[in-house]
Order: sequence, then C-alpha cells, then structure tokens
Amino acid sequence: MRIGTTLSNYIIENQRHIQGATGEFTGLLNDLAVACKKIADLVNQGDLINILGSADSENVQGETQKKLDVISNELMINALQFNGHIAALASEEMEDIFTLPPGRPRGNYLLLTDPLDGSSNTDVNVSIGTIFSILRAPDGADRITAQDFLKPGTQQVAAGYCLYGPSTLMVLTTGQGVCQFTLDRAIGEFLLTRSDIQIPVECKEYAINASNQRFWKAPFKRYIEECNLGEDGPRGKNFNMRWVASMVAEVHRILTRGGVFMYPSDRRLEAAGKAGKLRLMYEANPMAMLVEQAGGAASTGTERILDVEPAELHQRVPVILGSRAEVERLVAYHAESE
Repeated sequence: MRIGTTLSNYIIENQRHIQGATGEFTGLLNDLAVACKKIADLVNQGDLINILGSADSENVQGETQKKLDVISNELMINALQFNGHIAALASEEMEDIFTLPPGRPRGNYLLLTDPLDGSSNTDVNVSIGTIFSILRAPDGADRITAQDFLKPGTQQVAAGYCLYGPSTLMVLTTGQGVCQFTLDRAIGEFLLTRSDIQIPVECKEYAINASNQRFWKAPFKRYIEECNLGEDGPRGKNFNMRWVASMVAEVHRILTRGGVFMYPSDRRLEAAGKAGKLRLMYEANPMAMLVEQAGGAASTGTERILDVEPAELHQRVPVILGSRAEVERLVAYHAESE
C-alpha cells in the first residue's frame, strides 16, 4: 500500500482479500479512529480547557484517575456504542464491562481498551496514548459477560495504539504486519506513513523503572548489571536506559529503533498479591501482538504473553517485550534462575 493512503482506504483494500467480509470491521476501526482524534484534540488543549489534574476518583485498580482518564473512557464508549460494530466493551477504567443498552444494534466484536495509558504524564506534557485490542464476540450469545472477554492474546483479531506526542500516530496490526498512520490535522485523516514495521535486531537500549531495583529478582538484576558494565562487561557494548512511564511511548520507541521494555514482577508486588504491574487484557496482550508482528518477542519471563490463559478481566502479568534476542536472553536467565 502506498504511503499517504488513508486509514479507511487501507482497511477497505485489505478487506477485499477476506472472503465473506461485511465491512463491519472497517467500521469499527473508523469508530476507534474518531475516538482517538477526539482524545488527541483534548490532550492538545490541556490546561486551556481545564482538563488536567486529578479527577478525585479511583479506578478499579485503586489508582487515582486523572480528569483525562475519565473523559477518554467516556469518549471511547460514545464513539463505539451506536454504530453496531461491537457487542460489548471492557476498559481498564471500569470494574465491569459495558454492554449495549437495549435497542442498540449489536456487532460481532469485543473491544478492550486502556483509554489513556500513561495519564500520570498529562500534567508534565509527556507523550501518552490509547491502547486497544479487538476480539470476536461469541456467536449466538443472548448476553455478553466478562467471561466472553477471557481469551488468550492469540485470539486477538487486531491490536494497536494511538500515540499523542509531537504528532498523533495510530499503529495497527490485523495479524498481517504492523503499519503506522499519522494524523493530518489539516484534513482530519490518518495517513499511512510507515508500513511493514520491523523491530531492529541489534539494540543498545533498555527501559525499566530503576527505582524498583531493590525489589527485583535475580534474572533482572543480572541482565541490568551486564548492560551497565558496557564495553567492559560480557555484552561488549554500551547500553542506554530509557524510562517514560508511558507504555505506548516505550513500545513506539522499540518499534522505531529497537530495545527491550521490562516491567517485571518483584518482591513488593508479590507481597501485595499482584503477579505484575501491567494488565494482561488492556496492555500486555495488544502490545505483545504488535511486537511479535514486527519481528520481536513478548514474554512474562516464563511464558509467551499471547499464550497466557486469562483468569479475570483485570489480571496483571510481568512484561518483557522488544527485540527478540534481548527477550530470549531474559527468558534464559529466568530458566537458569529456576
């Protein structure tokens, strides 16, 4: 597909190669694009319309919500509930799923979303984003329940994110590679700007929250120590550490220039009864699909993320993703440690 193709035309063209396609999936992606454009506009205005700062509320994880968390969640629901493209929606910001009100047309897809990943960065004007994952709705079900969402990441139909930074980008996979679209504000359209994205094999960057180092387990301590020894250590090259505290920004950097992102489980999280920090359904699965489609790898340290069987909607998992060789090295360190 040529550079400059609109998102709508890109999806329509790909749909022509799918037997029995009805256009519903194209409509769903267009709905998502509309929601992301609206969120991008609000993020861009920020303090001008008094939407920064805390909403004085907590989400289901007990995390303080920003005003933009609440607004972005509402925008996502409103963009998707009227057009008959989804059967239900699950959000990191809601304890229960959103089912369509009686009388609304029902579609054949389920959507999971983190409406505003990295929202703690809104007040300091650092890149944030929206993450989404699309599953097929069960056939013939009279009522959608949370159980219908509990499918491993291998069953995702599509996944992607929008990055709200110096430019607004949508990065998307439908299981046939990864493409990037850039929002042209002059015409209000996402235009194809990168196709067949591949994560560079060689890398010299890692991303981890080093303030948690005292809680890390042996495989991560070993990996980071070897990287920090640089040219004089076993890796024989110097590494840089990056940490944005926005998973969308971290993954986008990896898709652009390689590297590895880590948010491991640690002694503190496990003491609090949490297997990890990041949510499997809203963050780990969609990002793992993107990374694998771009030639990388994604693991919990002991299991491929896309193979994890979810037990509940807001399940947390450890996350290691990025350049394949680096992820495989960390998996090997986990195996040796055990």
